[in-house]
Amino acid sequence: MGPLDLLSEAVEILERLGIPYLVTGSMATISYGTPRLTLDIDLVVKLNREKTVELCEAFPGPDFYVSLDAALDAVRRKSMFNVIKSPAGLELDFIVSADTEYDRIRFERGVRLSPRDDIEATYCSPEDIIILKKLQFFEEGESDKHTIDIGGVLKRRGDQLDWPYLAKWIHHFGLQEVWQGVLSQSNFTPPE
Repeated sequence: MGPLDLLSEAVEILERLGIPYLVTGSMATISYGTPRLTLDIDLVVKLNREKTVELCEAFPGPDFYVSLDAALDAVRRKSMFNVIKSPAGLELDFIVSADTEYDRIRFERGVRLSPRDDIEATYCSPEDIIILKKLQFFEEGESDKHTIDIGGVLKRRGDQLDWPYLAKWIHHFGLQEVWQGVLSQSNFTPPE
């Protein structure tokens, strides 16, 4: 089993249970920018207690490991919990939506993509995940992988991005300085 197989299984479960989700992180990078290896799948989800129990039960052992207590705690704290696929070592990272104005907007902007012929899933828009979230992650940890990911998206999709939307949220999150540095590093000039 590879990451796309696990993504397919996770999407089938989320959609069957009626849990709103967005594929994010490296899987989105692969779809919007430069492909690279990933062993985890990041999914932003809207969860309550009841749906959390159903979701955890949908990933039974011994093929999967998930802690219901950790999942319920993540829902309460609006944080993250993991489901691990054994023995492959692949991981699903479920990031619980904070239900902020920005989270509500990014769910509305979700994009249906097919990373493989037999899979269709809802992804964060390229502006929301790759640019805005990657900028935030870069600011927090300054990992080169985030700037490489952003550069890949700019190279492949820069002319298709919603630049006014980007400007609004980059300003909202106070990321102007980080954004200018990333643009300079990637040698990309936004359209006027």
